[in-house]
Amino acid sequence: MPDYEHIRVEADGPVTTITLNRPERLNAMPPEMAVELRDVLADPGAARCVLITGEGRAFCSGADLAAKRDRPVSGGRGAYDSLAMSYNPLMVQMAQCRVPIVAAVNGPAAGIGCSVALAADFVIAGASAYFLQAFVNIGLVPDGGASWMLPRLVGKARATEMMMLGEKIGAEKAENWGLIYKAVADDALIDEASALAARLANGPTLALGQMRANIMHALQHDLPSALHQEALGQHRAGDSKDAIEGGMAFLQKRKPEFKGE
Repeated sequence: MPDYEHIRVEADGPVTTITLNRPERLNAMPPEMAVELRDVLADPGAARCVLITGEGRAFCSGADLAAKRDRPVSGGRGAYDSLAMSYNPLMVQMAQCRVPIVAAVNGPAAGIGCSVALAADFVIAGASAYFLQAFVNIGLVPDGGASWMLPRLVGKARATEMMMLGEKIGAEKAENWGLIYKAVADDALIDEASALAARLANGPTLALGQMRANIMHALQHDLPSALHQEALGQHRAGDSKDAIEGGMAFLQKRKPEFKGE
């Protein structure tokens, strides 16, 4: 993996951990960070699961509104360009990643940080974490796919609450809503997330990737189309070495040893 300016990437066997690494800015995400994330997720290499977390006191406090560098302040047009060229391609890449993604949310996950966290397959949040769509508080609208994602996760009423009231949703409430997989004690967060990532990384990688694709397809299509997508996925998975291993392990009454092939 190349060295990155805004993220830290570490491989531990079949698990690759991406740490958002701007703690002095509560990991606020400039467009360049989104591009770096997309780069890793587009080609996770030998990784069979990706774990995303934040350095320090936050997961991600949102887009970095102060990260102008040499770019002039250009209002709505600048926001549109950043979304079109950096943030939106990241969200698409997260949806299309070929391996499972786990998010370990420490502290705030706000704005685009909220969208990135919730785009993971499993979201585990520390007790002090919270999820925030704060756009209404500064006269903007939710982005990063929030208006597509939130109603599908928690329904229209709660999605509207998050977006139009702009209030924090704590980890326990997020779990109760079904917004996230699990809320845990802060000091257990990384251990819990790492254990889950390791479990997924030792699973049938091709089948898990196909499950991701099937879920995304089903969210956008009708039942006959979803059934056809499942059949195609079963064809692909059925030809894998892991499917053969799984069948043999079942017949031999033993635990399968999946290789991700």
